[in-house]
Amino acid sequence: MSGLKKQMAAQIATEGPMRLDRYMASCLLHPDYGYYATRDPFGTGGDFITAPEISQMFGEMIGLCLAQSWLEQGRPDRIVLAEAGPGRGTLMADILRAMRAVPGLIEAASIHLIEASPTLREIQRATLAAHPVHWHESIKDLPSGPLYFVANEFLDALPIRQFERAETGWAERQVGAAPDGTLHPGLSPPARLEALEPHWARTRPGDVIETCVPATAFVETLAARIAAQGGCGLLVDYGNWRSLGDTFQALRNHQPVDPFAEPGEADLTAHVAFEPLAEAATAAGALVSAMTPQGVFLERLGIAERARMLAGKMSGAALENHIAAHRRLTHPAEMGQLFQTLALVPQGAALPPGFDPA
Repeated sequence: MSGLKKQMAAQIATEGPMRLDRYMASCLLHPDYGYYATRDPFGTGGDFITAPEISQMFGEMIGLCLAQSWLEQGRPDRIVLAEAGPGRGTLMADILRAMRAVPGLIEAASIHLIEASPTLREIQRATLAAHPVHWHESIKDLPSGPLYFVANEFLDALPIRQFERAETGWAERQVGAAPDGTLHPGLSPPARLEALEPHWARTRPGDVIETCVPATAFVETLAARIAAQGGCGLLVDYGNWRSLGDTFQALRNHQPVDPFAEPGEADLTAHVAFEPLAEAATAAGALVSAMTPQGVFLERLGIAERARMLAGKMSGAALENHIAAHRRLTHPAEMGQLFQTLALVPQGAALPPGFDPA
């Protein structure tokens, strides 16, 4: 039995069942046993592959989108270019390469990464060795100035709570422990919860609603900052407009596994509900775009033309892989529809390219 599993079983035996968000946070970020604290989970040798690892085109499109927003907001001479959950640093490297095509932008940008994992910070340091980079624990630690920000597959890893509707109220999903230390999910007694009242009319007994207070708080902070100081925020993640259903999942070696079997040994995520994020950003004073499928967003930015340009220099297996990567990023049957995007800018500013008004 792993060290984290022993700790959790002992804690549950003493304190009672553990809320799912606390379980998830400990699995991912425990300083000694947490998933992100102890490994590089990305790529073919890890547990999952993100869009920047699939193709450089993804980051290039993001970079050009942010660059156009910078131009439309008057080319501020000093900006904060930041990413949350930057993985290996691949996305930021591709963003910076695309931005070099825009005179003055790289010179204006100070690069900042929000990363909790010491292991991943070292990998990012190597990937971005050609650039001065600053690391932070929280979005609140970023320096002042117009903020040009991206979060790709960051919000899905923030801890969630799950509530299953019963006839008389909402039962919260919790984690219990058997006498042998095995962890398993369970439910609290049902109760009426004011925060979930808006979901009552659209659900039936047995339906599951997920909430993510950390994601809402994060986007509220981001939106307030952009509304007050300028810039642009891009959020990219898999999810839907509203939460409905159990989307909590664990991945290990690119395969789904039991999320309670080996805490700290698998990636834990859940689908992002974009409606509460858009509402929080609007309340914080930002202008929020319509939610846009990733495939539509990338095609509007010109990824097909970029794909053709790169394909002209390829042949054989490299060309086949390139064509497959473009399809994977954009096709509705793959990441194109599963992943959604949202943009935040100050009130009165133009939405970045690729987005429609809400």
